[in-house]
Amino acid sequence: MTTFVDIGALSDVPQQGARVVKTMQGCVAVFRTSDDRVFALEDRCPHKGGPLSEGIVHGDRVTCPLHNWVFDMNSGEAQGADEGMVRTYPIRVENGRILISAELMARKAA
Repeated sequence: MTTFVDIGALSDVPQQGARVVKTMQGCVAVFRTSDDRVFALEDRCPHKGGPLSEGIVHGDRVTCPLHNWVFDMNSGEAQGADEGMVRTYPIRVENGRILISAELMARKAA
């Protein structure tokens, strides 16, 4: 069973925007859609390392700001002709608070 930790209020992330959470596993982009769904993805495009948190959110997709690669935030898979994938992480909203997998806050294995 996944344990979750509170990382802030849903209102801390703008609709169709993102916020970066620094974790022991690296930077994670937390996205909020126009209908208040949240997604957590690795904040690094596999193409050229672009910060996905600075990308354009449209529906449940985000477009990398550097070279327009589009990622499905449900699966982390690149869409269309692009090949690649970013990690996704367990995340949810409860009582207006964003909760993310506590495993992200744990130290990396030695």
